[in-house]
Amino acid sequence: MADALPAALGPLLRAARARLAAAGIADPALDSRLIVEHFSGTARAQAIAEPGRSVEAAALASIDEALRRRVAGEPVHRILGYREFYGLRLSLSPDTLEPRPDTETLVDAVLPFAKATAERLGECRILDLGTGTGAIALALLSAVPAATATGVDISPGALATAMRNAKDLGLGGRFKALHSNWFEKVSGRYHLIAANPPYIASRDIENLQDEVRDFDPHRALDGGVDGLVPYGIIAGGAEGFLEAQGKVAVEIGHTQQSEVTAIFARAGYRLAEARRDLGGNDRVLVFER
Repeated sequence: MADALPAALGPLLRAARARLAAAGIADPALDSRLIVEHFSGTARAQAIAEPGRSVEAAALASIDEALRRRVAGEPVHRILGYREFYGLRLSLSPDTLEPRPDTETLVDAVLPFAKATAERLGECRILDLGTGTGAIALALLSAVPAATATGVDISPGALATAMRNAKDLGLGGRFKALHSNWFEKVSGRYHLIAANPPYIASRDIENLQDEVRDFDPHRALDGGVDGLVPYGIIAGGAEGFLEAQGKVAVEIGHTQQSEVTAIFARAGYRLAEARRDLGGNDRVLVFER
């Protein structure tokens, strides 16, 4: 049984941090602060300026429950129900991956092309395959006011989450959710096709970090026997939906660059750009015909 939490903000933060640290949580200071601020409705400045500020019993109960979940291994952003991505707050659901900083590399890679296309043509049509929370599409829409996006997912729950995020961010008018297995129900042509597809080999799912394996939807992780199945589908199907000067951008696992480049080469594409993530790992490939 955990000790009762103090009702004053400063001591509450210290107690929450100590509880997570004792459980071996990797970043107890950050996670405890996120939990306490979220459920108490306070900001960091208040904890510094008003450490004696009283926290209501209902908020204390929510914080206590959140700390229990975190100690049990649930990721902090799953507990909060949202995650920041490219400066946007995105709601999460059990049907979506948590958008991660590595995927911001994909947005960085294609944003100049999306902006240039919009300036040249007055529009940029984007297809986001396996949209999940809508992270990639919505980050691009927020940065390119003339762009429109269709987010495709096989999961109705993920599409509902993406639509909710689009509406919450004021982007609902430029974002369309489409229930489709890859290109199956897609129509029209797009200047940019983007995807963060499942790319973990089926046999490796069990070896993932607990927080990923136990809380991210496996359908969004499992890339088939070699982790490359979705790339074959994307490379094989994109031509029918890509504008003449269009680009296809995909996130990859850090060991997959040569294999994915070969898959796209066989389908008639050349590698236009390769990008590494913040950790220095191969992460994003951009192709053109």
